[in-house]
Amino acid sequence: MGRLFHPGPIGAKGGNVKFLIRICFATVFSVLFLPAHSETLRCNGHSIEIGDSRLSVRYRCGEPLLKDSFCAPVYYYPGFQLVPEPFASTIFPCQEIEEWLYDRGPGNLVATVRFRAGVVQSITYDARASP
Repeated sequence: MGRLFHPGPIGAKGGNVKFLIRICFATVFSVLFLPAHSETLRCNGHSIEIGDSRLSVRYRCGEPLLKDSFCAPVYYYPGFQLVPEPFASTIFPCQEIEEWLYDRGPGNLVATVRFRAGVVQSITYDARASP
């Protein structure tokens, strides 16, 4: 199998132990540098999670500071090529994405709630100042 794994008992010539240590370090470093992603938003004493409806978010958190909506690009197989615009809007249905921005006050990060088909798809936080 090459130089990565040497058959034999653990610790034979130190090859397997060094390999296991390398795997452990690689795993730890890859986990440390994953992007920050949140799956909940707390507002007004309620918790919003992925899968909640647009109506429940509006009821629990109130009106967002800003709203934006756009059509997600449509891709096709093989190779996941982008469908050109004249065909994308006439042949393929639009996947409407909405983003709601919540400014949670001083000392808190701005939260962006992304909806797809009226359901929370993701919740992310950003350190940008409120507009």
